[in-house]
Amino acid sequence: MYAALYFTDVHGNPFALRSAQKVEAWQFPGGNVEHGDITPFATAVRECREETGINFVEPPRLLLTHFLAPESGWPCAKIGFVFDGGVLTPDDLDRIVLDPAEHSEWLIQPLDEWKRVMSPRLFARTAVLFEARRTNSATFLCEPGHVTS
Repeated sequence: MYAALYFTDVHGNPFALRSAQKVEAWQFPGGNVEHGDITPFATAVRECREETGINFVEPPRLLLTHFLAPESGWPCAKIGFVFDGGVLTPDDLDRIVLDPAEHSEWLIQPLDEWKRVMSPRLFARTAVLFEARRTNSATFLCEPGHVTS
């Protein structure tokens, strides 16, 4: 199980972090639920603080429940919860401190620009999150190509 926070800037542009392990991979602040984490939201908040220095304190608002079916190299199903992180102001962005072992940079850009640099899987997730935030309604995503029933 994983949990993450979805942030945008004041113009509604999505925020993501570049993985230090996979240079082509962009991610949202978050990670796998660890022993001792009370809830998936607690995981998202802890991981966000560790990865960016952002101390998120707002109440949880779920945007996405994400199901990943088993596949080669990952023999069990995985579920993720992505919560609304809200809006990062220019001052918030200036205070970001990345953990260099995890992420090499952060980037904010319009949704259509993300399509050029994100993997198709992560872009699909980002587009769903963008729409969920816009419509103020949580959604469910099953990875493309996987059966949803």
